[in-house]
Amino acid sequence: MKTKAGKIRDSYFDLVREFPLVAVKTADQYEAAVGFLGKLAIRDEASLDEGERTYLEALTQFVGDYEEAHLRARIGHMKPLEALKFLMAENHMKPADLGLVLGSRSLASQVLNGKRGLSKAIIARLSERFKVAPGLFFEKA
Repeated sequence: MKTKAGKIRDSYFDLVREFPLVAVKTADQYEAAVGFLGKLAIRDEASLDEGERTYLEALTQFVGDYEEAHLRARIGHMKPLEALKFLMAENHMKPADLGLVLGSRSLASQVLNGKRGLSKAIIARLSERFKVAPGLFFEKA
């Protein structure tokens, strides 16, 4: 993108200098990255140039990788129903929303109240909806 002075402005490297792109490994790095992402995310995507979009995509991936690893660590030891409730809370879902995923509000209610187990079909829907491995919803021995 050319500025009025005619110099080429590389917005990607401007952003890298302001907030270097590195893998997010700690909670502090995560908080800082999310804060910086917020500055870019509030802008209309159409107003971002190619360098800004590329940077935003890369930083979003680093943040997503951290969230996935952090989420796995938190829910990996939970019982299936606890994991489901945790994922619902993280996704701001109500039982009615789960009913839409499962195809029945009463089925969602039965599952959440522990009156109905998680069948393979239910696990497949949950896995797809929350983008997690199906094994998360299997009872551990």
